[in-house]
Amino acid sequence: MADLLANAATNLTSPMILFFVLGIIGAFVKSDLLIPESITKALSIYLMMAIGFKGGAELSVTGITAATVSAVGATLALGLVIPIVAFGLLRKLGRLDSTNAGAIAAHYGSCSVVTFVTAATFLERAGVPFDGFMVGLMALMESPGIFMSLLLVRWSLHKNSGEGKQVLREIAKETLVNPSIFLLFGSLLVGYATGHRGAELTAPFFVTPFYGVLCFFLLEMGMMTGKRIGDFKKVGFRLATFAVLIPTISAILSAFTGAFIGLSIGSTLLLVVLAASASYIAAPAAIRMALPTANPAYYITMSLGITFPLNILVGIPLYYSLAEWCVHLLR
Repeated sequence: MADLLANAATNLTSPMILFFVLGIIGAFVKSDLLIPESITKALSIYLMMAIGFKGGAELSVTGITAATVSAVGATLALGLVIPIVAFGLLRKLGRLDSTNAGAIAAHYGSCSVVTFVTAATFLERAGVPFDGFMVGLMALMESPGIFMSLLLVRWSLHKNSGEGKQVLREIAKETLVNPSIFLLFGSLLVGYATGHRGAELTAPFFVTPFYGVLCFFLLEMGMMTGKRIGDFKKVGFRLATFAVLIPTISAILSAFTGAFIGLSIGSTLLLVVLAASASYIAAPAAIRMALPTANPAYYITMSLGITFPLNILVGIPLYYSLAEWCVHLLR
């Protein structure tokens, strides 16, 4: 318990977290503070470029090892299994139609870039090491969940129409050309190709200002979260419960997976964060295009209004304790 409280204190005294809280307070007191949407989009593009590039540069240093291959396999498996579990629960227990169930499952099968970066910052401040290739896994985690969720929706709608192969081709195209996924993977490849030299050349842009930009972005995220508190009534108690339950299931599953394949405590935490977070950048963009009839009040409120702040404020230290316990149990 003492360690958990210490981890929570480390997380809550982070400048990024405090700016997130400041944004929530600003929304509650109805401050006139407004960050233009164009700036928010530019910050999102910067964060994805920086994260993908640094992950590729780190991967070029560590190389492709057995540990890397195991981690990639585990990430792909989690990215495919989690949306299947979420889709089934939302259909049967949540009583949602396949379109809305698939839209929500896509968000929880994908991952939150900002939650991942916040967890990595938590580890750095605590002095806990983690593998550089974990950043590359974050780029990898974006697409399988979206792909599987869209597949489940299309398959449930067209399973008796004989359009299976056509549906698969359409989903693959939609997933690969998604701007967020394209930028993350593209930046990862650029970082891998340029390696250490490229990292040195771009450090003044991708490294030095990174955490300041993240503070700015989390301020905006806090404001957006605070404004969506009132949407809880639209989501309802049942779906609000799912927004807590699904990440919990994913966290437990991924913590044992990370420990089983031999990841360190720090890397296991990051795998847990990838699995337990919900996307609010890549997935909403993909869902708006692929499933325009899905209700944004459901998937945006659940991912951004409930899961995101819970993970940022209390989830990360809890996940760290879970990762530590699983690693010690299986070693």
